[in-house]
Order: sequence, then structure tokens, then C-alpha cells
Amino acid sequence: MDGAECLIRTLTENGIGICFMNPGTSEMRFVNALDRVPAMRGVLCLFEGVCAGAADGYGRILGKPAATLLHLGPGLANGLCNFHNARKARTPVVSIVGEHTRRHLRYDAPLSADIEAFARTVSEHVRVAREPAGLGREVSAAIAAAIAPPGQVATLIVPADVSWLEAGGLGPAVEPACRPLPARESIGQAARLLGTPGTALLLGGTALNVRAVNAAARIAARTGAQVFADRNAPRMVWGRRGFLPQLMPYFPEAALEALSGVRHMLLVESQAPVSFFGYPETPSYLLSEECPVGVLAARSEDGTAALEALAEECGASGGAAVANPCPQTEPADGPLTLEAMGNALAALLPENAIVSDETVSSQAVIVERLRAAAPFERLPVTGGAIGQGLPVAMGAACAAPDRKVVALEADGSGMYTLQALWTMARERLDVVTVIFANRRYRILEVEMRRAGVETPGPAARAMMDIGGPDLDWVRLAEGQGVPATRAATVREFRAQFRAAVDARGPALIEAVL
Repeated sequence: MDGAECLIRTLTENGIGICFMNPGTSEMRFVNALDRVPAMRGVLCLFEGVCAGAADGYGRILGKPAATLLHLGPGLANGLCNFHNARKARTPVVSIVGEHTRRHLRYDAPLSADIEAFARTVSEHVRVAREPAGLGREVSAAIAAAIAPPGQVATLIVPADVSWLEAGGLGPAVEPACRPLPARESIGQAARLLGTPGTALLLGGTALNVRAVNAAARIAARTGAQVFADRNAPRMVWGRRGFLPQLMPYFPEAALEALSGVRHMLLVESQAPVSFFGYPETPSYLLSEECPVGVLAARSEDGTAALEALAEECGASGGAAVANPCPQTEPADGPLTLEAMGNALAALLPENAIVSDETVSSQAVIVERLRAAAPFERLPVTGGAIGQGLPVAMGAACAAPDRKVVALEADGSGMYTLQALWTMARERLDVVTVIFANRRYRILEVEMRRAGVETPGPAARAMMDIGGPDLDWVRLAEGQGVPATRAATVREFRAQFRAAVDARGPALIEAVL
């Protein structure tokens, strides 16, 4: 058994059965070993950023790692953007990076790079498999690091000759990791604090699932506490429910207003709120400096169980949920606007769908209207690096082939990783992509005004305009094997989205705003 087969078998024996890959010369023995280990599903991606984003989406849905296979330092560098998002999401990923043979490294060949330095920007566990005999152990160590709460990208660098030489035995089985429950005294302290006016909970991490949100609803009904959701949490329930937390606003002025009444903050797998960027006239830290911040559950702890224990401690185990007003509004025909799109999506989104959301400047309008949708799960951008939406949707579809996946994608951001469409077509993934085609980097126009520039000059405006020529998303999609349509009116969009949802397989709608 060569090193490559040892590597793959150690992955599959530990429950990792999918690898998103863009291999090169140094990884050919890994590719060849796929036929000897049918338990490993290799998924080819045409860009490394797609591999990283797909592994992120897969891990968010299943809570267990996918593997990625990338080629040398430049290949890893191409994936760093979405590995950054995965790091912020605390997604478990086992990242395998090929390296030159050990004796070749001394010659500084054209593709030589400091792979370990690249990897450390997104991964705390970075190891080099220096000997074939120890490769299995190194693979198991990477798996253990990836799944250790709260989860991380664990990187293993494998020289080409370690892949082709005879390996030692498979790596040991890795015990599944469990999130610990916070200490009982922490629950009691939090319960006492909830009796104080102005107390709020901020939910993040894994604590935005149905159980956690229901427990938070009971706590809010019993104590009057405010409940906020970290807008950059990796996965959250949304849609028509008895209760939804208040999503932390993006811009600091709105966040400061929302938090103005908070006198005590309890964190649940989250951190104290800060603004996305620093601005001249607003603070970066969004709570009052006099506001005490406590931790109900750390990022590595079980926030869901902590909320349920807190509800019981507060006597709220059977309390009524707080109402979530979400009137269903049927969209009329007419020109396609964000409001009309949000209403149409809310009316037609199937229950239990997965929505990968990279709507950027359109997000505030769309997410608010999706409160009226059938209950679904939303996968937001976690680290702010754009180009996540399509690959995360792709990975989620691989993880949950029985669920409809919808990618809500800005046109500018979509261009970063549009190669994901090709893999969706190749793998026949059930993903409906909606492109919000406003032909602009609209978020940059907003940020330009916030920087104090009300009337940018023509050179500056040109840097925020992605029209002239307009992107033709129908042709871009069809050229990669994904059926596509274009909608410019509410009637067209409703008909096209309904047809795409009712069918199986990938589809794309370019919604012209």
C-alpha cells in the first residue's frame, strides 16, 4: 500500500468520504488511488477557491469534515479566501496539500513556496508528512484537530515521494469530539442575571438551530431578555417560526441603536459585537464600555444544551414562544425590485431548503422578507471574503442531496468562483442559483458615501461599475452546463423560480434589477 492509498483509507475509515480537489503533478498518486478506494468520492473543481468553499458548505451542514486536495503553494494560495471564511465559521476541514519530493525541494524549482506559511494564515494545525511510515498517524492527527470543538481547517502537507513510497499502517481511529456543557455555576449565574432589566443574549456558532432558538424564545418570554443573532454565524434557522432572534445589524449606527438598551450581554458561542469596519465617526466596539459581558457558552462548548439548561433554570422550560410577525405578501407583477424578489422568494421557497446567502448589498431587504418563507436554513458569509456563495451551495448540496439548495448570489461576487457552476452540472447537484444582477459593486458605492465621498469622479465610479459590457449570466451558466434563464419582471421571476424549484438538478436565474 503506497502512501496515497494509506492517506485515503485513513480518511474513509474515519468517516470522511468526499474530497473536493484540484490536483496537479505532485498529487497524481492520490488521484490514482481513488479507483482502489471506492468509499472516497472525488469531486473535481476548476478552481481551488471552489474546493475550499465547497468543503466549508459541506462541513456546515453535516458537522463533519470533507477533505480538499490542492496543488503546492500556489494552489493553496488560490483557496485561502474561502479557507478564511471556513476558519471564521469554525468549520472542520481536512486540507491536503501536495508538495515537491523531499530531495527536489533544495533546488528552488518554479513552483516551490513556503506552504506552511500560507497554511498558517487559515489553520492552526499545520503539519508536514515527512516519512511514509508515519503518514497514517499524521492523517489521523489532522482529522482529530479538524473536529476538535469548535472546529478548524487542519492542513497536512504531503511530499510527492511520500505518496508513492510504501507506507506504514493506516492511522488510528479518531474518537468523535463532543462539545462540553458549561459549568453548572455558569448556568446559575446567567439565570440570576436574566432577572436584571436590559439583559440580552447573543447567539452564534452552532447555537442557531431549532432547539437553541426555541430555548431562547422560552427564555425571552419568561424574562423579557432580548435575543440577538450573530449575522456572521455559519448556519441559522430562518423563515416562518414562532420566534426568530434579531439579526445584528451590519452598519454600526443601526447596531448601536439596536444595542442601546442592553445593560448586560450574555454570549452563546459568540463574541462581543464589533463593527465590520472601522469608521471615523462611530466606535468599533458596539456595546457600552460600562456593559458587562458574560459567557454562557464558549465557542468550543455546547451552546444549545446551555440554552436549554438556562431555560429550565429560569423556569421557562414550557414557556410560550414570542411571536415573530411575518405577514405573507403576494408580489404583484411589474419591474423586478429587491422588495418584489424578496416577497417572491418568501412565497415560493420550499420548506427545509438550504439557502447560501451572498446577496451583499441586497441582504437587508431580502433577509427581512424571508422571515415570511417556509422554515429553512440560511448559510451566511462568515468571514467577509466574497466568492463564498456558489461553492458553499455546492458543498451543501453534496452534503444533503435530498434537500433543495438555493444560492442567492450578487453578480460581482459570483464572478469570483463561477467555476462552481461547472461542478454543479458535472455532479448533477440540486442547486437553484439566483443572480442579483444590478451591474454594480453596489456595496462599494455605499461604503464610498460612508467614507465621506458624496460625488465620486468618473475614474472612481468606473471602479464600481461592472456593466459595459454587461455580464451575461445566462451564457456564462449555459457554457458550463447549467440551464439558465433571465427575468426582468416579477411575473417572469416567479414563473422561472417556481419551475427551477420543482425540477431536479442545477438551474440559474439571472434576475435583472
